[in-house]
Amino acid sequence: MDIVIFDGYTINPGDLSWDKLENLCDRLTVFDATPMDKALSRIGNSEILMTSKCPITREFMEKCPNLKYIGSTATGYNNIDIAAAADMGIAVTNIPSYSTDAVAQHTIALIMELANNVGLHNQSVQQGQWTDCKYFCYWKKPVNLLTGKSLGIIGYGAIGKKVAEIAKALGMKINIYREDPEGAMKSDFVSLHCPLTEENKRMVSTDFIVNMKPGSVLINTARGGLVDERALADALKSGFLSAAAVDVLETEPPSENCPLIGLENCIITPHMAWSPIEMRQAVIDILADNLKSWLQGGRLNRVE
Repeated sequence: MDIVIFDGYTINPGDLSWDKLENLCDRLTVFDATPMDKALSRIGNSEILMTSKCPITREFMEKCPNLKYIGSTATGYNNIDIAAAADMGIAVTNIPSYSTDAVAQHTIALIMELANNVGLHNQSVQQGQWTDCKYFCYWKKPVNLLTGKSLGIIGYGAIGKKVAEIAKALGMKINIYREDPEGAMKSDFVSLHCPLTEENKRMVSTDFIVNMKPGSVLINTARGGLVDERALADALKSGFLSAAAVDVLETEPPSENCPLIGLENCIITPHMAWSPIEMRQAVIDILADNLKSWLQGGRLNRVE
């Protein structure tokens, strides 16, 4: 039995081992990333495919007669045609809720960076501005206390609940959108933690933003497609929103004309919230556990 991994680099750029998967197959082939035009040649006659980015369509599966199992290397599996897999008897698994702590930590890190401007002030000191200062302290931008500020959470699953838990420890007031939509929208910070669906695509539109509190902050560590980037950019440029911090964009890697890049009041990190080494090891472990279960007739983390 052969396993092919289409998107291996982001999980394991070389600091982890694939041994747990290698022990379950005759041959393991790992590609850093796979464009669609190379997918068929790379899967060859392999029975097992693991991927998170490459579109696995009905047409693709029909051209892979040996394919028996698809393991999503992420929680989301919208790149896989689940109905087609069911029709063809192909098992599909995913990795649920593995990155809850990591994404919650990154969300809070973004909020704290916006409150304390740590990076800006470190850069200032490194450039000699503290050495040249006649006072014992200074600040380039105001530091804001989080205690007493409100945090609206849209999407109150495992990650949203973890973010709320940490934010409460910082003294923040939590407004949950599904319980109090208006309160959540009028919060000092609004943080997205919902999955992306056809119904909520670009939900953060101009109409959405005008119902937010003037001067508030948007945080997105969920999915880039939840946000109309042009509408957000306009709100940031006008000052209606004081800042935004996002770990995800509509197109990844971003295009050169992404409207959020270059805005001083928008922090962008490269879809890294999920990526502590402990989380990436968990991905490999769960991939192996899911496959082992299937080989033994089980249904661990089966979505089809």
